[in-house]
Amino acid sequence: MKAGAPLNETALRMAVAGAGSAINPGDRAQITNLDFKDKEIIVEVNGGGKGKTRLRDRIHLEVGGAPTMTTTPENRVNTNAGSTLYLDFDKPVPDMTADDLKQLLAGVLDFSKRHSAAVQWVETLPPEIQKAIQDKQPVVGMDHDMVLAAMGRPDRKVREKGTDGNEIEDWIYGTPPAKTIFVSFEGDKVTEVHQYPQ
Repeated sequence: MKAGAPLNETALRMAVAGAGSAINPGDRAQITNLDFKDKEIIVEVNGGGKGKTRLRDRIHLEVGGAPTMTTTPENRVNTNAGSTLYLDFDKPVPDMTADDLKQLLAGVLDFSKRHSAAVQWVETLPPEIQKAIQDKQPVVGMDHDMVLAAMGRPDRKVREKGTDGNEIEDWIYGTPPAKTIFVSFEGDKVTEVHQYPQ
């Protein structure tokens, strides 16, 4: 794509006809990498469009023999369903904001409904858990992922056996005598939250 120029619809149709579409209109996509070069910005969507293969797709085992590495193009599996966009400036890439870049990519990507996978996950949670995450407060009933979303990684973790023999894990945020929050888990659920001083 030429930066600032209208999208070449004919070239786009030819590219889609030759390589197929990576995503369809209305599909959710994620920009997974930005690479800034001298005169262009390379934008990878959903992992990029290069034909990458996994290591397990290239290993061949024979019974009674040692594993051997093979690269057989005819059996190669493309596990990447993404796309790579090259935003060409024909001059050194100018200083720009994120909004400027979004405007340049608006011909192929719609940023009006932007949500990361994490935001989409939070929106599926019960309203009281969403509010606790927004307020950065742990609450009883949360699991490990929810506490991480609300509080981040703890400063310390302590594991011990409870009186009933169940394993209890405490996540500790802060250091006494400053504000310190203790989040106690049994299994994957928060059972108690204590803050000192109150």
